[in-house]
Amino acid sequence: MSRPDPAAVPEELERLLRRMRLPYLRKAAPDVLATARAQRWDPAEVVRVLLNEEAVGRDQATRRMRRKTANFPTGKTLGSWRPEESSIPEATQNALTTLEWIGRHENLVVSGPSGTGKSHFVEALAHAAIEADLRVAWFTLETLTQAIGKAKVDGSVARTVARICGCDLIVVDDIGMLPAGQDAAEAFYRIIDAAYERRSIAVTSNIHPSGFDTIMPKTLATATVDRLLHHAHLVLTKGDSHRLAEALAGKGVIPLN
Repeated sequence: MSRPDPAAVPEELERLLRRMRLPYLRKAAPDVLATARAQRWDPAEVVRVLLNEEAVGRDQATRRMRRKTANFPTGKTLGSWRPEESSIPEATQNALTTLEWIGRHENLVVSGPSGTGKSHFVEALAHAAIEADLRVAWFTLETLTQAIGKAKVDGSVARTVARICGCDLIVVDDIGMLPAGQDAAEAFYRIIDAAYERRSIAVTSNIHPSGFDTIMPKTLATATVDRLLHHAHLVLTKGDSHRLAEALAGKGVIPLN
């Protein structure tokens, strides 16, 4: 059965839709009106379908904006995650991908050697959170320190921390790759403390949280880990680096011509 030709939207209706700022409804209107006329839809069904087009369009636009604002590093999602190759138990993966822990304001710490999928898995969870209409902020310890340091200069630390903690999930990636000085430890503590029992924090690290006092001042490390691990899921990865294994197998290596 051929699809009905799009119906021209009356000029007055077009003006009203622009004035009411209903871009997705306006875009769908010609096709929907043509189908409604051909299939003799009830008027209420026409309204429902048009409003649904607007709602879906707005939701998709919001997710695009939240992905951009989150500043993800690579765009890795659960679609590219290979659960069978991870050392994380399948039951743990399944429980975390439900995202129910975010609704309970619980934290997630994924610790293990470099290249064992920590960042990939957490970024995939973060993308899933946005698809579930949650807000996400992504930092490394360095970028978090820069954000708090900049706020110190103009006296907006409290506002900056509050803005970051307005997100449902706050990720701090790759802790332990470099030593963390006083400023980094303070920035990390501020976020952990402000989010405590109010928001979820996800942390990836190549060292166990019990060893954070080896890379940052002991007093701040102790206070930070105490809050971070209370109501937290601690996941330990193991094995050889996936990246190194792929490189040794010739995958991902660009030969020189």
